[in-house]
Amino acid sequence: MGRMQRAMSNLFGGWWRIRRSFGSAMLDDLAAAIAAGERTHLGELRLAVESRLHPGAVLAGLDATARARQVFGQLGVWDTERNSGVLLYVLLSERRIEIVVDRGVAARVSPAQWDDVSAAMRQAYARGQWREGSLAAITAAHALLRAAFPPDGSHNNEELPDRPVLL
Repeated sequence: MGRMQRAMSNLFGGWWRIRRSFGSAMLDDLAAAIAAGERTHLGELRLAVESRLHPGAVLAGLDATARARQVFGQLGVWDTERNSGVLLYVLLSERRIEIVVDRGVAARVSPAQWDDVSAAMRQAYARGQWREGSLAAITAAHALLRAAFPPDGSHNNEELPDRPVLL
């Protein structure tokens, strides 16, 4: 998709449906799933859903990958004790899902495994299954983090908020 087409998608796409697709009750359920999963490993998981990018930023070259990296930094996902942060980033207007992982996670979980998580999430979203797709991705991310960062008997500090962020 070219820059002009992406800019139009961000201007006119279905981005205004963010509150309908990700309502308060669903955000509560997703936060509970993130919190429950984090009790089983030493990783940290965040979910951020962005309705759209500013069309001017798109024309200037900002894409979903670069924006996900920005959000990773802005939310402090990189700032965990074990470098075990993971961001699931969704850009509704372009129907893009990006997963950004900290260096500790990257050393233990292959990119192909994260690609499988995002592909399953994308398929569910394409069917309008926002809740199911998000919960399945959260569950899959927790399974990968549990294998890479199993509990070690130490106290698992809650380093990042569990509630998904709507941008």
